[in-house]
Order: sequence, then C-alpha cells, then structure tokens
Amino acid sequence: MDPLVAELKQKVEDTLCPFGFEVYPFQVAWYNELLPSAFHLPLPGPTLAFLVLSTPAMFDQALKPFLQSRHLQPLSDPVDQCVAYHLRRVSESLPELQVEVIADYELHPNRRPKILAQTAAHVAGAAYYYQRQDVEADPWGSQHIAGVCIHPRFGGWFAIRGVVLLPGIQAPDLLPRKPPDCVPARADRITLLENFNFHWRDWTYRDAVKPQERYSEEQKAYFSTPPAQRLALLGLTPPSEKPNTPLELPLTKLTEKPHKLPKGRSWLSPSVSPPGSPGPWYHQPL
Repeated sequence: MDPLVAELKQKVEDTLCPFGFEVYPFQVAWYNELLPSAFHLPLPGPTLAFLVLSTPAMFDQALKPFLQSRHLQPLSDPVDQCVAYHLRRVSESLPELQVEVIADYELHPNRRPKILAQTAAHVAGAAYYYQRQDVEADPWGSQHIAGVCIHPRFGGWFAIRGVVLLPGIQAPDLLPRKPPDCVPARADRITLLENFNFHWRDWTYRDAVKPQERYSEEQKAYFSTPPAQRLALLGLTPPSEKPNTPLELPLTKLTEKPHKLPKGRSWLSPSVSPPGSPGPWYHQPL
C-alpha cells in the first residue's frame, strides 16, 4: 500500500475504530465498474474512498455517549445523527484535504441513492453481497428477492454507514480485496436470502455464519423500532416551544450497562415489545 494511502487509512481508523466502526479502503473505479452509469460516483477511477461500517460495539461505544452529550436534535433519527457526527470528525481529522462524506441513506433530488452501500461494501472487501444471481437455478420464479451483505466476523450483525471520498487523492496502486465468501453452499445461500426476504423479523438471517458478536437484546429492541418512534422509546420528546434546540435526556444514565440500571429506570424496558419494523429493505442497514 502506498505510504500516503496507509497514513490516511490510519488517520481514519484512529478517528472511527475506537467507537465501534470499521474502515475499508477502495478505489472509486471498483465501485463504478459494477454499476450502470446512472449510479456512478463522478470521480476519477483511482480516487481513494473508505467504506465505513458499524459493529455491534457501536451501540455502547458511540451511540450512548452521543445521547449523553446533549447534542441530539429533535428532527432526525438519533443513530443517523450519531453516525453523521463521527463521520464529520473524519473531515476534521484531515483539514488539509477535500473530504466528501456520503451516508448510506442519502438520496439525490430524483430519489436515486447517492451510494449503493452494499455494492460499496462488497468491492471494499468488507462484506460479501449475496444476491439472487449468486444462486444457480434459483427457486423463486417471479418473486422479487433482495440481496444482503454478510460480514465474515459479524454475520449480519453489523451496518453499512457510508462512504468517505477523498477527491484529491489517487490510489492507483491499491489492490482489490475480495470479501470472504462466508456462505459458499447453494442451499445455505437459498436459506440466507429466504430468511432475509421472508423472515427478517426473527433476526435469523444474521446468523448465516457464526458471529463473534451479536446485538444485545437492548440494541435489538432499539433497532426493531421504526426511526420515527425512537425518540419516544428513549423517553425523549421534542421541546414544543423551541423545536430546534437540542433534546435533553431523562435522568437514566445511558452509558451504564442495562443490567446495572435500577429496576424501572432502564431507557429500554424489556417488558415492552417494540413496534415491528417495515421490511428487510429497511432492516439491513441497522
């Protein structure tokens, strides 16, 4: 790896990895080559980019401290705000460079995604993107089958958060890193895609490989709740008289582990079933 690229990778990792994120470098060309021109990133092929994903540790190492920081705003999802905060820190860590950050959920005015996150994860070598085309003589007929990424160490217990682009940095010597094929057998790929598309509520598709770490029950309850209802789940309500001011947390200490909180004071009550989430296309980025 080129010394400059290695130095930049180290800076991005130092900024993000202590907070439960992982970072994978790739060239824009690797991404563009797999997609129609309408989805291309408008940058030279050798441009350096970094794929950013969150591991199960992000919930405790990044989200809870962010909620305690009192920077939370009332009009967008807490996780999105937390991730955006940490991605902004990448820009701040590279003040001498032009840095462009694209979050996984961002759209162009025509509603086209700015980044196809699972494709980016695959070309960066972070996670294998299993699609219908990866199953020989598939059994689904005319049914629509969405694809899903599987991480070699976390299975499906992770989330793709976005891409950091460095338009002024070329990395022509960067070598592609093929993602590990964690689910090589046809039958297992069928099971994975069917679990993801038809049984995503039970979380089983995430165990397509034995993970080193899973989401905690607290984390599962949070991510099962639709974004619009997460502030209420946290016990937070937007201040009616000052809608643009930061929200303040109730007295519960979110940085403590759930089993250490006083009974009845946990910010996520295990006795309450969270509302169901709307489908696998929503569920995968969690």
